[in-house]
Amino acid sequence: MRIGVLTGGGDAPGLNAAIRGVARRAFQRGFQVSGIKNGWAGLLGEGDLEDLTPASVRGILPLGGTILGTSRTNPLKKRVGSTRSSPCSEAAVSTAWSRSAAMTRCRSRPP
Repeated sequence: MRIGVLTGGGDAPGLNAAIRGVARRAFQRGFQVSGIKNGWAGLLGEGDLEDLTPASVRGILPLGGTILGTSRTNPLKKRVGSTRSSPCSEAAVSTAWSRSAAMTRCRSRPP
């Protein structure tokens, strides 16, 4: 199983710790982890992915920002002055959600 990790909305303390935590738990369970670079903009654009490995998440806790990058792109934002988003953006979001859902299938398991 492959898990996708995306950081969006801007840098915040703890993002690298969250990325590291998700990746390490996934590695323990035998999953592969892909980091989606530049948040929703990266997923909606070219789908820029980086395979994360134990070596790539080692030593990232003291680093500022996020190793994946982020953006303030809102995939559900409506156009200004309109009550609906454009069909093109709705299709892009739908495609992105499908890609995201396919990459990030999650199972609820007790700890």
